[in-house]
Amino acid sequence: MSQPPGEPEQPPSPYEPPSPYEPPSYGQPYGQPQQPPWGQQPPGGTPPPYPPQPPYGQYGPPTGGGPRPRGGPNVLAILSLVFAFVFAPAGIVLGHLAKRQIRQTGEEGDQLATWGLILSYVFTALGLLACCGWIGLAWWANSDNGSYR
Repeated sequence: MSQPPGEPEQPPSPYEPPSPYEPPSYGQPYGQPQQPPWGQQPPGGTPPPYPPQPPYGQYGPPTGGGPRPRGGPNVLAILSLVFAFVFAPAGIVLGHLAKRQIRQTGEEGDQLATWGLILSYVFTALGLLACCGWIGLAWWANSDNGSYR
């Protein structure tokens, strides 16, 4: 549709087929394929293909499947370090489990497990010394040394 020079450009007639060089209609950005308005079939007559839906009660395929990434430290090693301050005997058990797991899987966190074991053993020894001292003090205070008679 050519216009004489000097006249302003007029919008195309709705009765004329669109030119392949004109911007697409239906509000799509320039350069995108034309899509029919809602409720109408596409030019080919078949609806666009959709992926099949999973059966009811099941989820789709996992997004991050595969082996666990080696990015973070072993969880048991972290728990060993935490339990060294909370309940030291549990920190000892978790530290040894973490060391074994790290050897098998190659995860990070060997130093965390080592420090968890060291601190757990130290706090357990201090706790045992405190208990033995308290028992010894109670026994000494309850002993009959003859000072009351």
